[in-house]
This record gives sequence, structure tokens and C-alpha cells, in this order.
Amino acid sequence: MRIPPLKAFLFHHTRSVHYDRELLESLTAAALPLCLILAKKNNAELAALAGVEISILGSRAMAKVHRDFLDTHGATDVITFPYGEIIVCAHVARARAPEFGHSTTHELALYIIHGLLHLSGFDDLSPPDAQKMDVTQQKILKLILSKQR
Repeated sequence: MRIPPLKAFLFHHTRSVHYDRELLESLTAAALPLCLILAKKNNAELAALAGVEISILGSRAMAKVHRDFLDTHGATDVITFPYGEIIVCAHVARARAPEFGHSTTHELALYIIHGLLHLSGFDDLSPPDAQKMDVTQQKILKLILSKQR
């Protein structure tokens, strides 16, 4: 019996931030198998999931999720739930993208990769773990961007 490939389902819940939805979905689809390899290696949640639900929210909706689930006020970039839900904030991505010299779409892709890495057994609670996660997500982003050209 062949197991169907892991799928990512993106839901775009904000209209006030411009980003390339088609490109973001393509980048997510390219990142998913790379993260799945890491998840299988780490025996992590992503390897057991049939799909991942990714919601792109505005800052008010993200702040509500942040408060309701993590008891922290204000919007954040990405929140990952262990059952395969990743929530990213388009407003944070738009605000932070210029700091790193790339587009809002690429910043959103980075947040999605970050969430996928959490589901692949990575965490960023300690400085060494955060550094390892950052290096890994940058490598994945660079690789999938190079394949888009």
C-alpha cells in the first residue's frame, strides 16, 4: 500500500497585506518534503501527519490566538500547534521583511518553514537550538528559492 504524500493546505485570511499567494503555496510545497525528511530522522510529529493546515492571519487575529493559547499579548510571527496547524502573521512579515532584504512573501515562507521545523523536532528555546533552527530554515529557504528560478 502506497502512503499518499503529505499535503499543506494554506488559508489566506487577510486581504490588507499584499503577498504572492501562488508563490507562497509553491514555496511551501517545495519546503514540505525537505522538512519531512528531518521529521522522519527525528521521529517527530510531521512524519505522522496526513496534512498541515497553514493560516495566514492579520495582526488582530494573530494577537488573539497569541493571547488565547500562549497568554502573551500582541501579534507574533508564527505559532505552531503539535497537531499540524501553523499560524503566521502577514502584518509581522510585511513589517520585518525589509530588515532582511526580502519580500513579504519570502518572509511568510520563512515563518512557514519555521513552523514546519517545529513539527520536525526542532525548537528554539535555548540559544544553541535557536541558532541551529535558524541555520536550517535559512538553508531550506535558500534551496527552495533557487529551485524557483
